[in-house]
Amino acid sequence: MRAVFLSIVLCALFTTATGAQAAAQHALTVYGEAPRYPADFQHFDYVNPDAPKGGSLRRSAIEIGQYDHILPYIDKGIGVSQVDGLLYSPLAVRSLDEPYTVYGLVAERMERGDDGLWLRFYLNPKAVFADGQPITAQDVRYTFELLMREGSLGYRTQFANVADVQVEGPRQVRFNFKNAESRTLPLDLATLPVLPEHWWKTRDFASGGGFEAPLGSGPYAIEKIDNGRSITFKRNPDWWGKDLPEARGMYNFDRFSIEYFGDTDVARQVLRGGGYDYNREFSATAYTIGYNGPALDDGRLQRAHLAKAGLQAAQGFVFNLQRPVFQDRRVRQALAMLWDFEWSNRQMMRGMYIRQQSFFSNSPLAARQLPSDSELKILEKLRGQVPDEVFTQVFHAPVSDGSGLIRDKQLQALRLLQLAGWHADGDRLVNADGEPLSFTFLNTQNGLERLLLPWKRNLAQIGITMEIRRIDSSQYVNRLMARDYDMIITGYPVTPTPGIELYGFFGSGVATDPGSNNLMVLKNPAVDELINGLGAASTQTQMRDYAHALDRVLQWNYYWVPNYYPPGTSTVWWNRFGMPATPAANDPAIETWWEVSPTALTTEQMRDRLTGKTH
Repeated sequence: MRAVFLSIVLCALFTTATGAQAAAQHALTVYGEAPRYPADFQHFDYVNPDAPKGGSLRRSAIEIGQYDHILPYIDKGIGVSQVDGLLYSPLAVRSLDEPYTVYGLVAERMERGDDGLWLRFYLNPKAVFADGQPITAQDVRYTFELLMREGSLGYRTQFANVADVQVEGPRQVRFNFKNAESRTLPLDLATLPVLPEHWWKTRDFASGGGFEAPLGSGPYAIEKIDNGRSITFKRNPDWWGKDLPEARGMYNFDRFSIEYFGDTDVARQVLRGGGYDYNREFSATAYTIGYNGPALDDGRLQRAHLAKAGLQAAQGFVFNLQRPVFQDRRVRQALAMLWDFEWSNRQMMRGMYIRQQSFFSNSPLAARQLPSDSELKILEKLRGQVPDEVFTQVFHAPVSDGSGLIRDKQLQALRLLQLAGWHADGDRLVNADGEPLSFTFLNTQNGLERLLLPWKRNLAQIGITMEIRRIDSSQYVNRLMARDYDMIITGYPVTPTPGIELYGFFGSGVATDPGSNNLMVLKNPAVDELINGLGAASTQTQMRDYAHALDRVLQWNYYWVPNYYPPGTSTVWWNRFGMPATPAANDPAIETWWEVSPTALTTEQMRDRLTGKTH
């Protein structure tokens, strides 16, 4: 009793010495606005709280290639991304129908300092690891320090503003910040998993834990590991969090399996053959025609764009900017001008897809109008460091008539290249030293060549050589890390409230770091300054102004050839699952699905099953 009393007194003294204590909350939002769900909410709107438990779901991995360790928290190789959430519960979970709000899970309450300089978590006394040991504040501090020391570079970038972590009691931990510049930092910290110190301190975290099944704290445990090829999670019916409103109607399958493939075409064929249940399709061509057949016709196989209101990742062909050939903006603009999206969309994708215009696609953060006065104030400080067009024009990707004949674009490209110092030498373009304008596109995807070959033809017609080199996924990962390529295809996640994590994609300081996602190898001080301003924004309006300004600078520098995005998440699955009546707005959320039938049903059979009809 004396120890408890002393802890309370010390906490009160500490609070008095460090500033006013804010009220502990069940949820956190970026700018302090009220969350969608009140403290007494019973479940998220996008779940069926009465969904039955049982059955199984098998899905393909998002990653291409075999996993070579379990943990997804390091940069080495390929880990199992679903470990985060299924095996390890986070301090707080993100809502899937709000821009960015988190609700306490391992942490039943969260407290943010009024001055923005600290964040405190009060852990749920019911929260335990799978071996029954309680999740403690020391485990939280251990996890943070471990991730910062041995985890992915992204953690060190995202959490660089954390000054220290203080354990204030067995279930109370406080993060102190160096400054209050990042509004998203508290929410990002809240989504961290909590790892068991007593388990990991005797194991090699830096190598991802190998193929040993780790001790978890989430709704599932790992039941079976088929090294590199598949992994099966088994639901824990006694999970400590199963009755919390954040988990009600979630995690309904007794078993959840993930299948790994080194080739997307193989993955597609295995799905069609019934080898697993669910595939997230990233090939527009394959989604359009790759699943045609009797099963799709009668509804046993379903194909749909889920989460249509959700944000879509930005995708494009990116230039390696450290290559001399790509360092002139006019060259990049000319090359981008010759990729004919309209023809490819009509001929190969049935006109289904939408042209990428922005690095914040399908989002209010996209710069789709002339800059406002408040945006101009931000950009004016960078005049002379950014293209003049950012001040006076709205960026539009080149548009063709879809006929496949783009002579006008080729003539414009030739004029730009001539200004950049390239001239004709027979049937090729060369620079002043006689070096030809040529580059190699590095690829690891089967279906991508169909999009690249027409571009290669358009380039060749004006004297530019593009080679397409296909390599296996392991070589590809190694070459990405070494920045050993001319061009690749890549994507950028789009969030409604981006912050300093964008530095990992566009920041100068991580351009050549093997663990970063700055695959353009972009080093631009103006971009760095805009990312810093975006991360420090104190209101949603200010954040949007900085995002628009950043988007304009990236657009008008022609750092990529923008591709396209679908009208939702392209998904194919066997028709044996129930889904909530109100789907999540921002995610397919298959963790809210449940099994209706052990075998696939036709559309009519599923309708009858769900309405209780029998024949």
